[in-house]
Amino acid sequence: MSARATHAPYQDATLPVSERVEDLLGSMTLEEKAGQMFHAITFGGASVDAGTQGLIADGFMSHFNVHQLPDARTAARWHNAIQELASRTRLGIPITVSTDPRHAFAENQGASFAAGFFSAWPEPIGMAALRDPETVRRFADTARQEYLAVGLRAALHPTVDLATEPRWARQYSGFGQDPELTGQLAAAYLEGFQGGSVGDQSVACMTKHFPGGGPQKDGEDPHFPYGREQVYPGGRFEDHLLPFRHAIGAGTSAIMPYYGMPAELRRNGEAIEEVGFGFNRQMITGLLREELGYDGVVCTDWGLLHDSDVFGMNLPARAWGVEHLSVDDRIIKAIEAGCDQFGGEACPEILVALVKSGRIRVQRIDESVRRLLKVKFELGLFENRYVDEEEAVAVVGNAEFREEGLKAQSRSVVALKTVSGVLPLSSSTRVYLEGMPPDAFADCAVIAPTPDDADVAIVRLDAPYEPRNDLFLEAMFHAGSLEFDATTVARIEELASKAPVVLAINLDRPAILTPLEPHCTALLATFGVSDQALVRVLTGKANPEGRLPFELPRSTQAVLEAHSDEPGGTRDPLYAYGYGLNRLERNST
Repeated sequence: MSARATHAPYQDATLPVSERVEDLLGSMTLEEKAGQMFHAITFGGASVDAGTQGLIADGFMSHFNVHQLPDARTAARWHNAIQELASRTRLGIPITVSTDPRHAFAENQGASFAAGFFSAWPEPIGMAALRDPETVRRFADTARQEYLAVGLRAALHPTVDLATEPRWARQYSGFGQDPELTGQLAAAYLEGFQGGSVGDQSVACMTKHFPGGGPQKDGEDPHFPYGREQVYPGGRFEDHLLPFRHAIGAGTSAIMPYYGMPAELRRNGEAIEEVGFGFNRQMITGLLREELGYDGVVCTDWGLLHDSDVFGMNLPARAWGVEHLSVDDRIIKAIEAGCDQFGGEACPEILVALVKSGRIRVQRIDESVRRLLKVKFELGLFENRYVDEEEAVAVVGNAEFREEGLKAQSRSVVALKTVSGVLPLSSSTRVYLEGMPPDAFADCAVIAPTPDDADVAIVRLDAPYEPRNDLFLEAMFHAGSLEFDATTVARIEELASKAPVVLAINLDRPAILTPLEPHCTALLATFGVSDQALVRVLTGKANPEGRLPFELPRSTQAVLEAHSDEPGGTRDPLYAYGYGLNRLERNST
């Protein structure tokens, strides 16, 4: 770091943040300002890759979304290395390392990572099944401590999209179909990660996907061209907006607009431009900033500007409604809409050229950079950018955190159907297993080699979906039909002819259980639950406390007839929103 930077007022922690921001902003070149407005992907490992080094040294970038993290010690060491690189730049601006969720089970490079060496908790949809803000707050506080230990200071979550379109792939990452409950849980989540306000012990949160990404046409996801439209046939736009009102009230540090573009949406008598929300001035400046009074960071979702080509697979830029625009014009439109930062992009030189050509005012750049620098100062990164490797190893995934996560997993199970005398299992119960390893039942039951030899057959299934793999990331999004194939239905029926069937189904989105339910003696819904946590429920060591966070449709026809923006909109659901027995005994209905 230069001598001038060492004695700069912006490094004086006794000064108000606003003064430090203005001092640093006044010292920055246009190139250094532009670098702040891009939030690139990187990978944590034994060393900082050459590409990331170049983005820091030459592109003046200081926000990075990390994917791969091998273990706690390596993660901490890599974080310190990337901060050391940043400390050598002219102004020494520290790196803000961000992450998608990584405390549950879903593995999707476009949305979330499995917990790995972090403590494992239910998916957010499982937290919604518990309906307990205190559990959400406790989870978020635990995740905050683990993030801090390895230097993760920005969370690209919570997701507060409503689960109103049963076919949509991303329901597991939100808090279910109810707007008010989602808002309450989001506020508890933000309190656990950020505290009452962002400070040096906070992880700054980016709430998404504004103004609510749930009502996708035909349930398709706008990561992909065929899923670009968000529709509101039931006129329920305000329901989807409500959780963001809660998040803004709770002080969310940042907000991310979704890829989707509104189709035939009118609000307050005004037709809304049919472009992706990240390009939509009516939504970002008009609604978010002016009407809702939000003045924090707005960061676009990842990859709005450039097409991607990864492992030989293409993914078009998610520039829905503005596909015809050049990259230059897309940047201008997003900035004019009110966005401060481009997620998953690394082209600050284009922004510099646009300012130098007079197409973007430097004063507008300053507005965004002020917001971004403010968060860095609030997080205390200038005073304490490094982490302790030994502390990281001691904190991350420690026994207490893992046990709390396991308890929450067990509690989140929803008992849909049970018959006394079958559950809970005893140590002498002979169980035949499909979809679970025998060692999960060590000392808990006797493993039967065939269903003919069993007292009960226990089956774990994932919710059905239609595999796709034509575009990059597509295989990771569970979309399409909610129906089980005929082979699966026949197998459950066959097992039921030999032994009582206990079916535990992981619902990352709803499933149509109608053809399976009559053949099941017990039916359990899970939302990110390990075998160990499930066995605790099956053996009566833990009580399933969950209630359905979304309804389970009776048929595909009911899904097709429903309004995609309406919470609980399918006709005569097999199991209604909020259903759950909370005990392993005969159904009361």
